[in-house]
Amino acid sequence: MAELSDEDGYLLVKTARRAAEEYVVSGRRLKLDEEFRRRFSEKRGVFVTINALRGREHELRGCIGLVQPNIPLSEALVEAAISAATQDPRFEPVRPEEFSNLIFEVSVLTKPERLKASSPKEYPNLIKIGRDGLIVEYKFLSGLLLPQVPVEEGWDAEQFLSYTCMKAGAPPDVWLLPETKIYRFEAEVFAEEEPNGRVVRRRLI
Repeated sequence: MAELSDEDGYLLVKTARRAAEEYVVSGRRLKLDEEFRRRFSEKRGVFVTINALRGREHELRGCIGLVQPNIPLSEALVEAAISAATQDPRFEPVRPEEFSNLIFEVSVLTKPERLKASSPKEYPNLIKIGRDGLIVEYKFLSGLLLPQVPVEEGWDAEQFLSYTCMKAGAPPDVWLLPETKIYRFEAEVFAEEEPNGRVVRRRLI
């Protein structure tokens, strides 16, 4: 799976912004040109994160994505951007007047792979902070945290596991149960430095 270029990152982030804004303002889905579709035709998982600028701080405004690489990245990006702006159950839908204060971030995922260990206690040794995102599946519950989250929060691997369990709505220690499934994935992350500003690749390690 080839690494995305900085130009790819710029196009993905700016297209995510356009897709979200067009849908919020006009109710229309962004029509992608053929060149963009060809460039991002590989099936990939992707998340779009929207942050609001509050002084010097970033405040989460929406984050939704498609985990599994089931559809082309071009289509998945538009779906994730619209959903992050309008469907995140933690927040009210984004309003048109907010876009001038929003920062868009796109995380393109590798396919999740299940962690295998002789004992769940070994899981922390298999996780590298800044490289790995996590998915926890426990009974009918599932939770995901992107690789940038433990870096931003200053967590170690055990804390990362525990918070992913809680993201699933489960107790923080269910990762220690043999029936719990833990998956890891990696992500290439690109983000605006400021609202509608320059796009940079986020190096997490």
